[in-house]
Amino acid sequence: MARLGVFGGTFDPPHVGHLILATEAQHQLKLERVLWVLTPWPPHKAGQAVTDMGERFELLSAALEDNPDFELSRVDLDRPPPHFAVDTVELIRKSYPGAVLDYLMGGDSLADLPKWHTPGAFVLACDEIGVMRRPGRRHNLPELEKSLPGLTERVRFIQAPRLEISSTRLRNKIAEGQPCRYYFLPAVYRLIQERGLYQRKRTATQLNVKV
Repeated sequence: MARLGVFGGTFDPPHVGHLILATEAQHQLKLERVLWVLTPWPPHKAGQAVTDMGERFELLSAALEDNPDFELSRVDLDRPPPHFAVDTVELIRKSYPGAVLDYLMGGDSLADLPKWHTPGAFVLACDEIGVMRRPGRRHNLPELEKSLPGLTERVRFIQAPRLEISSTRLRNKIAEGQPCRYYFLPAVYRLIQERGLYQRKRTATQLNVKV
C-alpha cells in the first residue's frame, strides 16, 4: 500500500527549508512520495499579495525537478477557488485509491486547526497528519482532541530542525538587495534573478492561475 505525503502551500518562493522539511517527513514517516500541492489562492491569506501563479509554478517545478520522490500536484491548479484542505485531500484520494494519505503541516498549523474550514471533516479525510515539531515546542493534543475527535490517533510528529527561513523573510531580503543565493537551489535562484522576481516590496495582489 502506497504511503503518500501531501505538502501544501503557496511556496512564494520555494526555498531549501521547504525541501529539508519535506525530506525529513518522507524519511521519518516512510513515505514513498511527497505530493507538493501548490495553492493558487489560499483562503487564510485573503487580501495578501501573492506572486503570479505561473511564476510560482515554474519556481516550484525547478525546485523539484531532480528528485523523483517529489511530485508537483495540479489538484488545486485545475479547479476553481476556494481551495480548502479537506477538498484537496478528498480529490487526491480519488486519484490514488488505496493509498495512505499523510497530510504534512507545521506545528503552528496544528494549533490553528480548529479555525480551518470544516476541521473535523478534514481530520477524518486524512489517514495520518504529519506535524513538523520544532525542538522545545509542545502541543496540547488532549485539548485539541476535545473539538476534533480522532485527531490524536492520526498525528505523527516529525522531528524537524530549527530553520530560521521563511518565504516572507526571503522576499524581503531580495527586495532590499541582501544576499540570499544559498537559500535556494541553483535552478530556483537563477529563475528569480532572470525574471527579476521579488525585487520590490509588495503593494498589490497578483493572481494568474493559468499554467
